[in-house]
Amino acid sequence: MVSGVELAKKIVEAAADKQATDVVLLDTRKICSFADYFVICSGESDRQLEAIQRAIVEALKEEGETHYHSEGTAVSGWMLLDLGNIVVHIFSSSVREFYQLESLWSAAPVVVKMI
Repeated sequence: MVSGVELAKKIVEAAADKQATDVVLLDTRKICSFADYFVICSGESDRQLEAIQRAIVEALKEEGETHYHSEGTAVSGWMLLDLGNIVVHIFSSSVREFYQLESLWSAAPVVVKMI
């Protein structure tokens, strides 16, 4: 079993492998009561958002992990995977700009940032 940060980095790699843009891994352990890490990334089309989600789910399966809960659809522009200690946000660019999660969680140290 891998640690939380190692699993979060594997999620980042899976998203990047599907050409996700502006991939950010935030360490929220000191400022958030419900998650240790946030992974935030963007895709340019519904199809790409779905591909990113599938790649992440496959990476989780390879590590023997299953996500606890998922919400949203590619059409809505926001898909969420909740693994308990890691929350993954997969956005369309416009929805990500609207919600600006990085601003809301700006006190969280950035572990990884891939533009």
